[in-house]
Amino acid sequence: MDESRLVRKAIKGNKEAFQQLLVLHSDQLYRTAYLYVGNREDALDVVQETSYKAYMAINSLRNEDYFLTWLTKILIHCSYDVLHRKRKEVLTENMKEISIDKKPKTEEHIDLVRGLSELKEEYRSTLILFYYRDLPIVEISRILEVPENTVKTYLQRGKKQLKQKLGGSSYYEGEIVS
Repeated sequence: MDESRLVRKAIKGNKEAFQQLLVLHSDQLYRTAYLYVGNREDALDVVQETSYKAYMAINSLRNEDYFLTWLTKILIHCSYDVLHRKRKEVLTENMKEISIDKKPKTEEHIDLVRGLSELKEEYRSTLILFYYRDLPIVEISRILEVPENTVKTYLQRGKKQLKQKLGGSSYYEGEIVS
């Protein structure tokens, strides 16, 4: 069954159709959440919270063509909610800053996730959506609710800051930072 039919059914209250949509996009949602929160447990929490909030609000979706955009927007908000809660917990308990998951595949991956986590929210979101989700600028503009030129500015500034944080190594220059 094609995705737009599933979305229409989900909007009408079909739970199975909504579950199929989540299964269809689960890997992408998890990877995006992981890039925001930096560890497996929080990423799974974000995906779960996103699923719940999306299910509760599916009838508010007006255009089935924008289902993934709508779902991604919810995921981004849930990711920031988790990050803000974590920061508050860290401050109240006088603990060190949130650590990145200690099991990434490579040292470069650790540096990249850490560097992304240190960027301003708008730069981080733009870089993740553009480079990891391969979304076009117009789609990022819709998700973040900013003009396309602002997205381009965020990309440029985010890449520059990430390059500075990573020391401008050649590994990153070819992958994200140019």
